[in-house]
Amino acid sequence: MTDVVIAMDIGGTGMKCALVDRQYAIVHAERHPTGADRGPDAVVATILDVAAGLAETARAAGLNPIAVGLAVPGVIDEAAGIAVWSANVGFRGVPLRDLVEARLGLPAALGHDVRAGGLAEARHGGGRGARRAWFVAIGTGIAAAYVIDGRVDPGAHGASGEIGHVVVRPDGPQCGCGARGCVEAIASASAVARRYFEQSGVGATARDVVALARGGDAIASAVWAETIDALADGLRIGITLHDPEVIIIGGGLAEAGDELLDPLIAAVRERLTFQTMPHVVRATLGDEAGCLGAALLGLEVAS
Repeated sequence: MTDVVIAMDIGGTGMKCALVDRQYAIVHAERHPTGADRGPDAVVATILDVAAGLAETARAAGLNPIAVGLAVPGVIDEAAGIAVWSANVGFRGVPLRDLVEARLGLPAALGHDVRAGGLAEARHGGGRGARRAWFVAIGTGIAAAYVIDGRVDPGAHGASGEIGHVVVRPDGPQCGCGARGCVEAIASASAVARRYFEQSGVGATARDVVALARGGDAIASAVWAETIDALADGLRIGITLHDPEVIIIGGGLAEAGDELLDPLIAAVRERLTFQTMPHVVRATLGDEAGCLGAALLGLEVAS
């Protein structure tokens, strides 16, 4: 009987779920709405129901579920298995690991979604072969994970890697964290869309802004240039602190491809003085990175 882990990447909008075997192959995949608007208790109930359903699916297919790996946004106490705080899904001190173990009777591991994605990218994606890889996810928000020899340090309080909340424009826009001028408040996909609307009066997604800039729209071009500058300033700080071999750029904004990477690499390079310029690549696992990272957590707790 083939062993599999139940892997779940829980976001504010949806859950990416899979059964993953010991060779790291996805043998079954599902997606479910999170329904965060229903409140945290309802989200927890959905997680438990989906996890139990995946265990039943595995057994019906002749597979042996051996563990559960969960990846959740926010501040995560990985050692205690507690979702300390997560604005996207409303969690406050939720002992998610213990709840899953009690429901399924399987060992479980809880991790941060970006750190889990960074772990997967470092071991099996864009950072494969590098001893020190820095994964930066640029989507609705911005966060990062620094992976050394295939391990991610969550920090003393489960909040490491919050590069999105490094202040790069002290007089800049208000950030959701309460500070002003954070990288996330300027260069996240949501911030790009918001700033374009503020300056043009036209609603657009970040992807639209990139296309408009490519077509010569002056406002879009200015917004995109400001985005690149803010990201470059944030990455310079990260490079100075971490000295990575490779930076892996993921998240929704990475879908801009060379229109993001080419100017970003040039802007970072011109900002460096004594620092060594790392190799900068686009993430290769796409939106499955968090789920595959959750699988790694599950495989580790099962071993």
